[in-house]
Amino acid sequence: MLLVVSPAKNLDFESPLPIDEFTQPEMLNDAKKLVKTCKKLAPSDLASLMHISDKLSILNAERFSSFTTPFTPENARQSIFAFNGDVYAGLDAKSLSEDDVQFAQKHLRILSGLYGLLRPLDLMQPYRLEMGTKLENARGNSLYDFWGNSITKELNKASKAAIEESSHDSDEILINLASNEYFSSVKKKLLKATIITPHFKDEKNGKYKIISFYAKKARGLMARYIIENKITSASELKSFDSAGYVFSEAESTATDLVFKRA
Repeated sequence: MLLVVSPAKNLDFESPLPIDEFTQPEMLNDAKKLVKTCKKLAPSDLASLMHISDKLSILNAERFSSFTTPFTPENARQSIFAFNGDVYAGLDAKSLSEDDVQFAQKHLRILSGLYGLLRPLDLMQPYRLEMGTKLENARGNSLYDFWGNSITKELNKASKAAIEESSHDSDEILINLASNEYFSSVKKKLLKATIITPHFKDEKNGKYKIISFYAKKARGLMARYIIENKITSASELKSFDSAGYVFSEAESTATDLVFKRA
């Protein structure tokens, strides 16, 4: 089983790290090509391209300008501890045990506009480059064009490796906990795994609906649940009950699992 999540816009490169172990991004050479393209853009270009403020555009121009390799603990941070958004509040990676982090390293992947695909312990430098950005590059007019089939190929490799290293996994399953923007970078027809997507609904004014803030945090909670319980089969996901969510058999299908919270 493999699970994927989206990155976060907010980053944390200041707080203490719980572990020192790290790995290098497997698609770093591609990231370097994107950075080379982005370095040519002025802050005003970045502001227009990413629809961000002048302050943020200057910050990110500086980030691209200072991007340097090799990545070390002095100039980079493990991805699972670097992202700081709603999903990562639910995941709460810093409170995971070392055994949990090792499980996550094999089974969790973070989709990224700049890095393509990150393992939890892969070092990364601070950036902002959302997957939906229409950045003209040598491979096309968007990041979807740039990454093409490569992210899917890496997911297939990771899925196969997870099965080979586990005595429990028997089927290739991908748990989609990412946003539509990021999961659109995955070529579903080329993916060898069965995709299972959890959906989280909260009650509001007597009706259940997906509320973005809560759904994002719930994706992180689900990722943590899988990691802590070392889940390797889709059927085990139905027992997820963190933060008051309950599986809805009536609204679910084999590939879309609905969880509701009153």
